Amino acid sequence: MPRVAAARRGLIGRALLSLFVLAASVYLLSTTAPRLGLDLRGGTQIVLETRDSPTVKADGEATDRALEVLRRRVDALGVAEPLLARSGENRIIVELPGVQDPKEAVEVIGRTAQLAFHPVVPDGRELPDESGRPLRLGPAALSGEGVDKASANGNPQGAGSLVNVEFTGDAGRGWQQLTGQAACAPPGDPARRVAIVLDDKVISSPQVDQKVACQVGITGGSTQITGQFSQSEANDLALLINAGALPVPVETIEQRTVGPTLGAAAIEDSARAAIIGIALTALFLVAVYWLAGFVALIALAAYALVSYAALLAIGATLTLPGLAGFVLAIGMAVDATVLVFERAREERRGGSLPRAVDRGFRGALSAIIDSNVTTLLAAGLLFLLASGPVRGFGVTLTIGVLASMFTSLVFLRWLLGVAMRLGLDRAPRLSGLTHEGGVRRWVNRRDPGFLAQPRRWLIAAGVTVAAAVAGLVLVGPSLGVEFTGGRVLEYTTSAPADVDQVRTAVADAGFPRAVVQDSGANAVSVRTEPVDQQAAERIRAAVATAAGDASQVRDEQIGPSLGAELRTKAVIALGLAVLAQLIYLAVRFDWRLGVATVVALAQDVLIILGIFAWLGKTMDGVFLAALLTVIGYSVNDTVVVFDRVRELRARRRGDPFARVVGRAVLQTLPRTVNTGIGVLFVLGALLLLGDGSLADFALALLLGLVTGTVSTVATAGPVAILLDRRHPGAARPARQRRTPSRTDSGAVV
Repeated sequence: MPRVAAARRGLIGRALLSLFVLAASVYLLSTTAPRLGLDLRGGTQIVLETRDSPTVKADGEATDRALEVLRRRVDALGVAEPLLARSGENRIIVELPGVQDPKEAVEVIGRTAQLAFHPVVPDGRELPDESGRPLRLGPAALSGEGVDKASANGNPQGAGSLVNVEFTGDAGRGWQQLTGQAACAPPGDPARRVAIVLDDKVISSPQVDQKVACQVGITGGSTQITGQFSQSEANDLALLINAGALPVPVETIEQRTVGPTLGAAAIEDSARAAIIGIALTALFLVAVYWLAGFVALIALAAYALVSYAALLAIGATLTLPGLAGFVLAIGMAVDATVLVFERAREERRGGSLPRAVDRGFRGALSAIIDSNVTTLLAAGLLFLLASGPVRGFGVTLTIGVLASMFTSLVFLRWLLGVAMRLGLDRAPRLSGLTHEGGVRRWVNRRDPGFLAQPRRWLIAAGVTVAAAVAGLVLVGPSLGVEFTGGRVLEYTTSAPADVDQVRTAVADAGFPRAVVQDSGANAVSVRTEPVDQQAAERIRAAVATAAGDASQVRDEQIGPSLGAELRTKAVIALGLAVLAQLIYLAVRFDWRLGVATVVALAQDVLIILGIFAWLGKTMDGVFLAALLTVIGYSVNDTVVVFDRVRELRARRRGDPFARVVGRAVLQTLPRTVNTGIGVLFVLGALLLLGDGSLADFALALLLGLVTGTVSTVATAGPVAILLDRRHPGAARPARQRRTPSRTDSGAVV
């Protein structure tokens, strides 16, 4: 009876927690609008890096001051809902939604605007004046920090525009002293001029009016900057002066521009993939698990609700990789459910259905926790080391994993408990948990000794890896601009473009080393070294000549230094992912199984890199997100098998280790097949419906799904067996764990 009471209290607790989380999710969904990244709604992202000046170090404090100046400049541009944030010690991210031509914005917000007023002296520093003639300047007598405000107006005494400048009190006296000294020189003498310098360039050097008396100067605390300014130039100058001078110089190291049509297409493709993938997954779950599968669908819907609400709660920006990660995580959420259902089928023999379900959850708990923790490690590395859209994918993946654990271990368990109380246990055949599926019946007829010759399996795996490495050596990886630096321009065309013709036209325009690729239906992308806007326009004209029309939908620029840094971060991320997996598995299982797992995931990474090299696919930041996810997949698959190895070795101490591993592979195969099919539906939909990086993302994950499943059997298992032969004791527990007996009495879900 105490056990029944405890089970009832557990059911009530899960019910209260589930209802609270669902109610909070519905509230967030109905009151909070999603925040879309620029790659989904269109706009421009600029990454600026502050540099040391001769007098100021570009530390965090100086970068914060620069950020406030930039914020005032962006506000003056009139961009709706801009975002400015510091990234690290000396970087500033500026997002400008809706800005499709960033040239003016970059020029305005990125200029240092170091305004100064200089006397003209015979032995000073030589600079060309506004007309190009040499002018010698003394040290700055007044800085732009003394300016109160500036305004652009028409020049009543001539063509063009002028800028009226008003000084603060102390600066007004400095201006009066500067002009008073200049007024002492005779008319026509260069020393009677005052040079107004912006960013070390003389923009105006007017003569002090003859009416101004020597040592008296211009009173009133204001002046006019005259020159051959257009109205637009005068407006920009007034804007810069009003915003203030940046305390340190800044340099644009990254720039991305995405057209709204491209973002809308990405949302549409992902939404269709999600609908099709979920629909196929739903049909599959019901076909395999009957009424239990229907209950799982309710849990899957709750998962989508909770994970999306969690994104809204933390104010996460939903990017293209993040959206793909959200769709992908729906397929991943099936894994924990399938683990529980398959374990319940095993435990059903000779016992009641409620008891089998309870044992299914208990037996699958360890594998669920271990597999999700390994995925969280990869997601955490993405968040810590990546930036921009890839970092958003890490956030989405983390939330997806946590939401999956809640829905599978809390909400699904509560739903099944309610179903049992409503009579599901009285119709066990309809539950779908009492019969063996076709895969399990096939498994039961297999000999678990099929891994007795592990070297044969490793030879086959080695041949596959060698073929992949040959692609990396002979063809070479095609790295995206994130890792090399450069510029990517993507265009839509009025008709399907012949890539060879476009490549020839771009080469004839002066860019023979540009990489031209098909980027989906009626779209083409051009990747080249860093080029200016005039060169980009020549590329667009060349594409239009070959394809009949060319409308730019994407523009990405990465500086060479940033590309090298991101390349280093990618290597560090992969290395840390491998190290983190090894440490976790060595602690959770033992070092032999940890080494075997790492060898398998290294094989998976090499195979995917090699296949992308052979296919000529671009390895960019989105590909890195997919690669780290594949690492999570690979370890996830192996962890489920090794968790069963640990359990079987505790129960079958006399069996050869090769047979224990073989039996674990066979017993978990139904879960592997059913989970793989669920994820396959979603990824297949993304691959078929998506274009460009979205399709490449799905392709990398599909390859990871296949290689991860195969490497668990062909690599991880054989390596573990060989290590156990050399160093006996793999997966042998230090003390006997108590495993639930099939004759235990009474628990209900």
